[in-house]
Amino acid sequence: MEIDATEDLDKMQRSMEDATGAGNDEDGTGIASLMSELTNSIPGIDEAMSFSELMKQVQNMDYDVVVFDTAPTGHTLRLLSFPTILEKAFGKLMDLKDRFGGLIGQASALFGGGSPDQVQEALLGRLEETRAIINKVNTAFQDPALTTFVCVCIPEFLSIYETERLVQELSKFGIDSHNIVVNQVLFPEKDAEELGEWFDSNKDGMQKEAREICSKMMARKRMQDKYIGQCFDLYGDDFHVVLMPLLDHEVRGVEKLKDFSELLINPIDLEE
Repeated sequence: MEIDATEDLDKMQRSMEDATGAGNDEDGTGIASLMSELTNSIPGIDEAMSFSELMKQVQNMDYDVVVFDTAPTGHTLRLLSFPTILEKAFGKLMDLKDRFGGLIGQASALFGGGSPDQVQEALLGRLEETRAIINKVNTAFQDPALTTFVCVCIPEFLSIYETERLVQELSKFGIDSHNIVVNQVLFPEKDAEELGEWFDSNKDGMQKEAREICSKMMARKRMQDKYIGQCFDLYGDDFHVVLMPLLDHEVRGVEKLKDFSELLINPIDLEE
């Protein structure tokens, strides 16, 4: 399932319009239009909608396991920090609701919405409801028996750097993480030194094109081994690090996914 932030945002706006009686705004100048402009201008609205869908899945628990395939590190950290930011924002809003609650009703009346009391009750009720759900999801996130985060990287400098940043931030959020998958590894069962000896002893008998291809492959293998070594130095003692080989085909379809999962469950033994 792919989350469509625009579709979820439209649903949220329609729900608020129905609750406040602002759905009859035909000329686009009333409170419905104002609410649409405000919600579309909220920074991080994609993360908000993603988190909303995440909350639904955690609440329903229709499945034994829910897997979220997150975006790259920066977007993932924004998503994971969203409940903390939202909780603080809701706390301030609820503290100020008595002081500014009347303004919401006045704005609604001004722009042709429902009654002031109805609008205020609907908005504040939704905030209270969302706040309770956020607390529940935060508790689930921080329970290692329920939630764990699997970091996936490739053996290159930037990817290893981003993974280290992600691990540090997950620790700050109190989210369990003890698995790292290093993907697209060239011949993980062999090291660059072993392959280098084979290349040196056979390159004279190769055609020029084959020798150039193997030379580039060896350069890539040496670079990967360097960063794989750094990965084990950083995480080898505390994390379960799995090396996944670079395949000669795309992992698409059920059968290929099953084959790929076997490599995760039964990883290559580097000690052999």
